[in-house]
Amino acid sequence: MASSGRQRGFGVAAGLDPEVAAPLAARCAELGYDSLWSNDHPGALGLETLAVFAEAAPELELGVAVMALDRHSPAEIEGHIDRLGLDPDRLWLGVGAGFSERPLTTMTQALEDLRTALPDVRLLLAAMGPKMCRLAGSSYDGAFFNWMTPEFAASSRLTVESGAGDVSREPPPVFGYVRTTIGPDAATRLAKEETFYRDLHDGYRNHFDRLDEPHGTVGIAAADGAEAQRELAAYEALDVIVVRGLASANVEAMTTLAEAASA
Repeated sequence: MASSGRQRGFGVAAGLDPEVAAPLAARCAELGYDSLWSNDHPGALGLETLAVFAEAAPELELGVAVMALDRHSPAEIEGHIDRLGLDPDRLWLGVGAGFSERPLTTMTQALEDLRTALPDVRLLLAAMGPKMCRLAGSSYDGAFFNWMTPEFAASSRLTVESGAGDVSREPPPVFGYVRTTIGPDAATRLAKEETFYRDLHDGYRNHFDRLDEPHGTVGIAAADGAEAQRELAAYEALDVIVVRGLASANVEAMTTLAEAASA
């Protein structure tokens, strides 16, 4: 794993049309991205989007962030990976508690089953609060941050490292989505995306309360690529910045954003 901020991935919403996902993946490979990512939601399976990426850009690593364990069991995730022919050695699997009532307990207890079902897959824990960050540091293969400012990511990284120190292990890598949108409607796009997550469940509500940032400001809404690059560079606490592209779901818009945000 490269040192802070030296790797970059590009992420999309699950269910992206394969006719868009395939050329986007190929272009990201040309641009020097290290990995391709999809989220996962009730309407689409992120691993299916990764399968399109895998074929179009065979040299890149793949990640899904995150799969909620209140909707996907470890055995079901294993079945999807096998069915889709995904190479476990290329895969980073982000997992989270979803709407579970006791998220920390859920993710602590799930780890053994995840290791048993997915022995060759690298497991990332969706970590926003300090307890999850410590658990990621002590037990998982990495932490995956979401909806953080550069300053909050730096503080959270220290908590991950503290968790690793609790068990005398090397700190695992830290990944994170950075919502990124460019152009005259950038602020509107970012605010719309943020609005959805701010009240999604208690975990997000608590997280945004801790952030205490104005609405529509957590992420990058840039006028152009140069501004986006300056703001992405501030996320030096992340080992892998995953540019979560907010753009129209067509080839031109998505590849234009990927070009502007590439390392």
